[in-house]
Formats: sequence, structure tokens, C-alpha cells
Amino acid sequence: MSASILKKMHVGRIVIWVAVIFGLFLLSCNQQSGQIDQDNCEYLNFRTPGDVQAGGVRMIELEEGYRVWTKRFGNSPIKVLLLHGGPAATHEYMECFESFFPKANIEFYHYDQLGSYRSDQPDDDDLWTIERFVEEVEQVRKALGLNKDNFFLLGSSWGGMLAMEYALKYQNNLKGLIICNMTASFPKYATYNAQLRSKMRPSLIDTLESYESKGDYMNPEYQDLVFSAYYMKHLCRLAEWPEPLVRSFDHMNQHVYAYMQGPSEFVPGGILKNWTVWDRLGELSVPTLTAGARYDTMNPKEMEEMSRLVQNGRYLYCPNGSHLAMWDDQKVFMDGVIDFIKDVFRGDFPLK
Repeated sequence: MSASILKKMHVGRIVIWVAVIFGLFLLSCNQQSGQIDQDNCEYLNFRTPGDVQAGGVRMIELEEGYRVWTKRFGNSPIKVLLLHGGPAATHEYMECFESFFPKANIEFYHYDQLGSYRSDQPDDDDLWTIERFVEEVEQVRKALGLNKDNFFLLGSSWGGMLAMEYALKYQNNLKGLIICNMTASFPKYATYNAQLRSKMRPSLIDTLESYESKGDYMNPEYQDLVFSAYYMKHLCRLAEWPEPLVRSFDHMNQHVYAYMQGPSEFVPGGILKNWTVWDRLGELSVPTLTAGARYDTMNPKEMEEMSRLVQNGRYLYCPNGSHLAMWDDQKVFMDGVIDFIKDVFRGDFPLK
């Protein structure tokens, strides 16, 4: 038999094997498309309204005429809207979810709230109320087509506060609620915050108080002290902060933050000062995950108690994490969040 004929037979076998393998791949995709525990071959097949596609980015117009920025990732029966902290930080520090949710076949949405970097930033303090932010989230939900059969709301820090308030009014629109590193009482947060500060060396406390007595919160030395003595221990414990986290801090709307939260982590004095829904947690019947961490700015024992006060709760503890356990205790945090979402969606989460 000639060499040319042998070569043709060899090439033919290769073509047949490629066709067989590709056929098995397509069959696997078709079999798995409805299973949330398998890769969804359609995950990257998603669009936003309109003919021009912009990588999932969509500006949503609010009833007041302002616009907020959102970005979609994925195409899945499970959908998560992420609420960033601050107030008036950005979605950027939550970009770490991009490394985990796609592999878990979870569709999710980044979202800069009104006043934040990529959304409109009107100069109107009447807009910065919890009630208006709740209605903003509801408008975003409707625009994105999220509903009680697929909609998980995940809030981090201030976003957790907003998520609780949203659920107390609109929990019938939710499939599940995830409260990350946020207690249900601002006074409780302030008390625990003061306890953490009291453990600092006396000379450092004296220096901080000298700046605070003059209202000099933006002084670079004061900012450096807060960062090194507090943020590096209780906000994010990584030796080098990830670039998305640094970027989010750089893009913070300081005016909105100070108006709502207060001028400093150590001086809570904004409109949120007396906020609490602690006594209303029992109204929440939607499956709820509360996440706390050992080194958090929030008391992790309170986060655990909150999981018992809601009607259908679960607690996620991050033993090596701080306020941003999504970064400094990443595997524990992400595994716990994803397990909760999958359990609720499959109906494996026990309801009372």
C-alpha cells in the first residue's frame, strides 16, 4: 500500500475521531443545560436590550431621571444582584465574584448605586435616604427582569443594610437574601467599633483624637493611621490590597459617604447613626445567609444571632477573614455563598 494512501487513511481516522468527540461534547452540553451543578454551555450567550452590545453594560434610567450603571455576567436560571458598600463606594471591590460565580453557573450583575462612580452623581442630599435607595433597587430589579423564582440579593457592608431594608419591604420578589459583614443595628456596629479601637495603643488613640477634635479627618497623617492601624487589621488583612479594592476606594464619593455614614469609621455621625432593624428580623421569611468574620468591623456573634432571628437563616463564619472576607478568606467565603445559593435554588434549603 502506498504511503499516500496510508496518509489519507490516517487523516480520515483523525477527522472521524474529532467528529465523534465534538458530537459527544454537544450531547453533554444538551444534557447539562438544565442542571445547575454542571457547566452551562449557554452561559456566555447573553444579551442586553438593544442592537448594540457593550459587554453586558447597561445604564438603567430611574424614575427621577437619573441613570445607574449595571453590568451583566452570564446566562443562567440563577441570578444575583450585588449591592456594594460605602455608602457610595463602587462595584469594583466586588469584581472578585467574577472569578467564582461563572464557574458555578451563576448569572450576576454588578451595579453602581446612584451617587457612585459610574452612575449619575447628582448634587442633592435629599436623594441620600434608605427609603429612596430601596426603591432604586426595586427599579433595577424590574429593569433586569429578576423575580421570586430566580432573584438572589447579595449586599456587602452598607449593601447588606440596604439588602435588609429591601427584603423587609419586597421579600416576595426574592428567592434568597445574602447579608455580608453587616449587623442589623448601626448603634451595635458603633459599640463594637469602639471596642476594637479601645484595644489600640493609648498613644495612637491620643493622636487620632487630636485630629478628630479639630474635624481634620482628611489629613493625610490621620488617614494613614486609620489605614495602617484599623483597615489593615479589620477591613482587609491582605499584605497588599488587590487593585480592584484600591480602585474602589479611589472612586468613593466622599460627600455621600460622610453624609450617610459620618466623617470617619471611628465617628459614626451621618443619617444612618440611629438605624436599626434588629427587632424586625423576625419578619424575614425568605431564605437568608448572614456572613461574618473573625476580624470584621462587625461583631461576628451578632451576624450569627441574626441568622437565628430570621425565620429561615444560615450562618457563614470566615475564621481568617475581616470586613472584606470575600478577599482575605476567599475560599471559605465563596464556597459558603455558592453552596447557599445552590441549596436554595435546588430546594435543598430546609424551610420552617
